[in-house]
Amino acid sequence: MGLVGKLQAETLIAAPAHKFHEVFWCRPHHIANVCPEKIQTVHLHEGDWGSPGSVIEWSYVVDGNNHVAKEIVEAIDEENKSVTFKVIEGDLLKEYKSFKIVVQAIPKGEDTWVHWTLEYEKLNKDIPPPIKILGFVVHVSEDLDDHLVQS
Repeated sequence: MGLVGKLQAETLIAAPAHKFHEVFWCRPHHIANVCPEKIQTVHLHEGDWGSPGSVIEWSYVVDGNNHVAKEIVEAIDEENKSVTFKVIEGDLLKEYKSFKIVVQAIPKGEDTWVHWTLEYEKLNKDIPPPIKILGFVVHVSEDLDDHLVQS
C-alpha cells in the first residue's frame, strides 16, 4: 500500500448549496457555534475571512481527543462552490507529510450533495488512512445542514 492517498465521501443535505458553501468560504468561524462539541474554536491568523491565502486555526474533537490544525485557504471556487484547505501545522502533520481538504457543495434539485476529498501523504506505511477524519467532516456537514435548514 502506498503512502499517498485520497479519500472521498458525499452526503446529501437539505440546505441550499450556496448557503453551505458560504459558511466554509466566508464564515468558517460560525461552525464552532453550530457544533461546539466537534469544532471548539476557529481563529483567523492571517488574511481575511473568505480570501485565498488566509490562515485559519481549527480546534476540534475526534473520538474524545482534542486536536489542532492550522490551514491555509489554498483555493476558493465560487462557481463550483468549493474551498480547498491545506494543513500547514498541527496534529495531522504528526502522521501525514501533507494533508489537503476540499469541500464542495453541489446543487441537486432542492437538495445539495456535499462532496469531501481528503488528499494526503502518510509519513510511513504503518499510518492508517484518515477515515476517522472523513467521518468527522461528514458529521460536521450534517450538523451544519440542520442549523442552516432551521435558520
